[in-house]
Amino acid sequence: MAKATGLGWSTLTVSDSSGTNQIDIRDDVTDLSFATPRGVQDTTGLDVSAHERLLLLADFSITPKGVFNSAVSHAVFKTVPSTSVNRPTIITVNATNLQANCLYSDYAITRGNTGELTWTAPGALADGNVPVWSLCLVSRTLKGLRWVSRHRRRCSG
Repeated sequence: MAKATGLGWSTLTVSDSSGTNQIDIRDDVTDLSFATPRGVQDTTGLDVSAHERLLLLADFSITPKGVFNSAVSHAVFKTVPSTSVNRPTIITVNATNLQANCLYSDYAITRGNTGELTWTAPGALADGNVPVWSLCLVSRTLKGLRWVSRHRRRCSG
């Protein structure tokens, strides 16, 4: 695959408090960071002169930041303080897809001194399923084209 930019994302959806209603929040998100770290255990014994390590549990975290929109992103995150639901979160960019069920722990709204109203909503892996990148492929259906991933998950495009 060729080098690519982060422009023109195909999908950034997060479920509302129902846990099933995927809402596209791309238009409201201005900045996004996500990570797929692994735990590391140092297993170095006294018998060696360099570190020995084991990879441990996989994790996922996401921090979307955006512009307040009561009809879209606020509708998704306004129940973060009052509900404890896994929210399927789907990222698709450059025909690659990453999905994770997340618990969002905060929905912080900021009114800047110049008048902007923005939000941040950090999320973390909820259910023990390792997030795996998959390639989105185009398949033909009777109704036209659709994006599907190698793992039979639906991709948007």
